[in-house]
Amino acid sequence: MSSTAQPRALSALPRNPVVVIPARLASTRLARKPLADILGEPMIVHVWRRACEADIGPVIVAACEDEVAEAVRHAGGRAVLTPPGLPSGSDRIHAALQFFDPDGRFDAVVNVQGDLPTLEAGAVRAALEPLAHAGVDIATLVAEIADPKERTDPNVVKAAVGFAPRAKIGRALYFSRAPIPSGEGPLYHHIGLYAYRREALARFVALPESALERRERLEQLRALEAGMRIDARLVDTVPLGVDTPADLERAREILDAQKKK
Repeated sequence: MSSTAQPRALSALPRNPVVVIPARLASTRLARKPLADILGEPMIVHVWRRACEADIGPVIVAACEDEVAEAVRHAGGRAVLTPPGLPSGSDRIHAALQFFDPDGRFDAVVNVQGDLPTLEAGAVRAALEPLAHAGVDIATLVAEIADPKERTDPNVVKAAVGFAPRAKIGRALYFSRAPIPSGEGPLYHHIGLYAYRREALARFVALPESALERRERLEQLRALEAGMRIDARLVDTVPLGVDTPADLERAREILDAQKKK
């Protein structure tokens, strides 16, 4: 796909997107994470509801286990089972699409992580915006880092994005666990939510693991090394990712407060 600069035209924006949420029970820091209880419902159901609120298309959970699929179906959602041995969430959403949409009716897919129960619907919609440029293969989100500790935290992935003045969308040139770029100016926290053109997802999962991907332990570098274009949409906040019991308790507090408003 060409990356020649073009005007951002609505004609390039996908017309029929689908949201897919990969979910599996295996987790090293929080056992059975997708089924963790939050205000009486499994976390994966909260994530599914948030994605539905974005109202950009159907929402499918790509489950690895029957338990997760049944929890989603019990809440009224759609879920498909995917093979347990798949290496990544990207492979899981591709497998789910092959089952759910073998004829390729959906022209883009938004990959929402299954551990984001407080995700704002607006962030899901924002992830599609960079695909309005015909040269963009994959879109993602970033937020400016406000906490100085995050600048050097290797668990916070940084994105080097060249934003023009007052622009909200820019081309991502690299991702790293190191504080990049150097010099004065903001650093951007990469949010692991992606929107793929359908053909870009198929190309991406067919690529072999790349050298920089192995070194940084960041699969998006595989796309960049293969010459694929990733653009990032700047958003205001980073959604809470639930990885530990403390994160889970924080998510419960946030959603309980929202429920009482």
